[in-house]
Amino acid sequence: MGTLRIASSFKNVHAIMHAPLGDDYFNVMRSMLERERDFTPMTTSIVDRHVLARGSQEKVVENILCKDKQEQPDLIILTPTCTSSILQEDLQNFVNRALLTSNSNILLADVNHYRINELQAADRTLQQIIQFYLNKLAFHSIQKTSKPSVNIIGIFTLGFHHQHDCRELKRLLYDLDINVNLILPEGLQVQQIQHIPNAWLNIVPYREVGLMTANYLEQKFQMPFIDISPIGLIETSNFIQKLFSYLPYTSKIQNYINEQTQFIVQSAWFARSIDCQNLTGKKAIVFGDATHAIAFTKILVREMGIQVLCAGTYCIHDADWFREQIEGFCDEILITEDHTKVANMITRLEPSAIFGTQMERHIGKRLNIPCGVISAPIHIQNFPLGYRPFVGFEGTNQIADLIYNSFTLGMEDHLLEIFGGHDIQQVITKSLSPKSNIIWDENSLLELHKIPGFVRNRIKRNTEQYAQQNNINKITIEVMYAAKESLATYNIIL
Repeated sequence: MGTLRIASSFKNVHAIMHAPLGDDYFNVMRSMLERERDFTPMTTSIVDRHVLARGSQEKVVENILCKDKQEQPDLIILTPTCTSSILQEDLQNFVNRALLTSNSNILLADVNHYRINELQAADRTLQQIIQFYLNKLAFHSIQKTSKPSVNIIGIFTLGFHHQHDCRELKRLLYDLDINVNLILPEGLQVQQIQHIPNAWLNIVPYREVGLMTANYLEQKFQMPFIDISPIGLIETSNFIQKLFSYLPYTSKIQNYINEQTQFIVQSAWFARSIDCQNLTGKKAIVFGDATHAIAFTKILVREMGIQVLCAGTYCIHDADWFREQIEGFCDEILITEDHTKVANMITRLEPSAIFGTQMERHIGKRLNIPCGVISAPIHIQNFPLGYRPFVGFEGTNQIADLIYNSFTLGMEDHLLEIFGGHDIQQVITKSLSPKSNIIWDENSLLELHKIPGFVRNRIKRNTEQYAQQNNINKITIEVMYAAKESLATYNIIL
C-alpha cells in the first residue's frame, strides 16, 4: 500500500500489483477519500487458478507490456505482495524480461512487506525512484536557483491533511520570500526529478516519509535538509529560524514571527484566555505516528499547560528517536503496534481526553472519553473539503480548536442528558475487558444512570474493580457505596 500511494502521487507513473482479486481496492479508496478524478490508477495482475497452475511470469510480463503500450507511462513499478512471496516468484526476472521490449522504465519496488510497514515502504519507494533518476546526474551540471528555493519532500496521496499542510507551507514560504522548487512526490513528473538538486535545501515536514530521500540528496549533492515539523507555535518558530540559518539574510525573521504570534494568529491569544486556562491541570493521552504524537504532546504541555499521562507511537522502527524527543514531556511512553495495549493503557489511566488515530477514537467512544484525531489511521472525515492544515501558523488555530473542543465534549454530552437531547445513553458502555462476569442489579443500574455521563464510566469501572478485588459477583447499591468509601480511604492514605 505504501508503494502504491507513492506511485499514484506521481504523474504518469503506473504501479502493477500481482495479487488476488479483492486486493485491488486502492483505486476506489483513493478516489473516494481524496475526491480527485485526475490521478494515475494502479493495475492489478490477478492471481487466479491458471496462474497457480502455470506460474506467474507470462501473465505479469504480459500485463506490464500491455500497460506500456496502452498508457505509455514514464515509469512502471512492480510491487511485491504476500501472494508473490508465497508463490516464491522471481519478480526481478519478470522486470528484466519486460525491459527487453518495453519503451518505459520499469522498477521492482525494493520493499520487504514482512519486515516493514506501510510508511517505511512509502519512504523507501520514494527514495528508490529519486535515486534511479539522479544517480547518473553529474554534480557539476547542477545550477542552483538565483533566488532561495526549497523542495518539500513527503507530500503524497492519502496522507493525513497533506494537501492542506502543503498549501499552508507554500503560503508560509511565500511570506518569507522563498520559492518552492518542487514538491515530492505529489503531482511530480519523473522528468522533473533532475531539477531537484537546483534547490538550496530540502524540507521534510513528516519524519515517516521523505527522510530517506533527504539523506540520499545530502550525501549525493550536499543538499542540507530541515526535518523540524512546523506544528505548533514553538516548533513553527524553530522551523523558520532553522530555515533562515541556511540563507544569507535573517534580519526580518524575528519581526515576522512576533507579528504572526502577537497580532495575526489567534491561538497564541487563546492559550492565555480564561477558556484555555480552565484546561490547566487536565490530563490527556497522545498516540499516533511519531511526527504528530510528538508535536501534539509538546503543544499540550508547553503551550496549553495540559498534563500528558502517556504519549505513544506505532512507529516501532523509530522508537529510540521517539523516546529521545518525548523525554520529560509525559509520565509514560508506549511504543507498540498492538491496539489492545493502547486500549488497556487508556482504560487504566482514565484521561480527560485522547488525541490519537481513528482506532483510539473508537476506544474513547466505548469509554465515553472524547478523542481528537491527529494521525493516521484515518477515514473520510479526516479528508475535509474545507481548509484545515495542521502545520504553520494557521495550523495552530486548527489545533487549538481541536484540543479545546475535545476537552469540552464530555460536558456537552452531560447537557444533552440534562435537557433530554437526542443523544441520551440508555445503555451503560461496556468495559473493554472481556473477562468481567459481574452483573448489576436493577436498583444499582438506576443509581448509576443518575450519575453525570462524563464521569459515569469511571464510577462504573471503579465499582467493578472493587467488586473483583472482593470476590463480589453482583453489584448492589450497598456495594456501590462501599466502593466509594474504599476509594476515598485509599486517596486519604496516599
